[in-house]
Amino acid sequence: MTLQIKDRVKSLGAQAQRQLTEEFARIDAAAEENTARVLSAFQKHRVADGYFAGTTGYGYDDLGREKLDEIYADLFGTEAALVRIQFVNGTHAIACALFGALKAGDVLVSAVGAPYDTLLGVVGAVDKGPGSLRDYGVTYRQVELRDNRPDLEGIAKAAGDPQVKAVLIQRSRGYSTRASLSVAEIGEMCAVIKSANPNAAILVDNCYGEFVETLEPTHVGADLVVGSLIKNPGGGLAPTGGYIAGRRDLVEGAAMRLTVPGIGGECGCTLGQNRLLYQGLFLAPHTVAQAVKTAVFAAKVMELLGYETEPHSSAVRHDIIQMIHMKVPEALKKFCKGIQFGAPVDSYVTPEPWDMPGYDCQVIMAAGAFVQGASIELSADAPMREPYTVYLQGGLTFESGKLGVLLAVQELLGE
Repeated sequence: MTLQIKDRVKSLGAQAQRQLTEEFARIDAAAEENTARVLSAFQKHRVADGYFAGTTGYGYDDLGREKLDEIYADLFGTEAALVRIQFVNGTHAIACALFGALKAGDVLVSAVGAPYDTLLGVVGAVDKGPGSLRDYGVTYRQVELRDNRPDLEGIAKAAGDPQVKAVLIQRSRGYSTRASLSVAEIGEMCAVIKSANPNAAILVDNCYGEFVETLEPTHVGADLVVGSLIKNPGGGLAPTGGYIAGRRDLVEGAAMRLTVPGIGGECGCTLGQNRLLYQGLFLAPHTVAQAVKTAVFAAKVMELLGYETEPHSSAVRHDIIQMIHMKVPEALKKFCKGIQFGAPVDSYVTPEPWDMPGYDCQVIMAAGAFVQGASIELSADAPMREPYTVYLQGGLTFESGKLGVLLAVQELLGE
């Protein structure tokens, strides 16, 4: 039995791929440079088989865990890092970073409008239960976009308040329609913020962006970056977890929030997962490149069919997310159904919109992944609200990602 992809759809895919030679070469060049950085870090820190053994219980003296922290700090150009399987998702890691950096009476500013939906309850912008930053006396403000881009003047004005102790920058678009931020743009924002308020810590939600470019936000002025291990840096192998890298005091503050004051990052057993975290990080530059190629291919195919995409297939990428404006709910559901057909796991399942925790409307998700919820694996999701835009990301290999996209197109066309 082989995948049943009609000749018309195969021909469309071949046409798209022929037109992407320049884009794919650019992606491969970034992957090669990032792979060299990772390999160099592994060699510099003398990674050995003994680091792959796990610990249980308290996790004291976990040499592999401590060495991985050092490698992440090296790769992100920071003083310290915290890489832990105890982070349940990226939102948890970001929340720990925010709580570690802020105290009662402080002000948090979001520099690019509202953050991702699941963070709204963390900052207290909406009531999703007790324990928000607002409940602990932290005030939240946000700077709206101007012409769908960061408002540098507005950011400088907001950050200039001496009560502002942290500024949050979300690199990726989330469920908004703005463009993802390049590392260069984040660097420009960091310079503006530091000029207005040298005491404000700059925290970047780096989810979906790691290893897409050859620099990270902490290389251009950010004080802290945070992300999920079941996205880019886990390379498709990490089974769970998140990371925080940056200024030592901010990393330590986040560690105290993850565990308790006085313990911080000294505890946290790894339960035999170190090998997967190391191997996933080693593969991450290549895996991310496969996901970016899948996104570019999807954009080109959908553009050939007349759909509006963001970013355009010819654009230089800053994260792995591809937006496709489906316009109507039925087209959105068909596309997600086709992506699910192309998955190696649960391919027989038909995704339906549901009331997903942390979101203010129903969400449809197509994701047949080896690791549940792993966005570095091919997936497509969307909030069921206008303009009915699907967010495609991931692809452990371009070959499998390409097949998934073609199956989605076939379902959409009713072939």
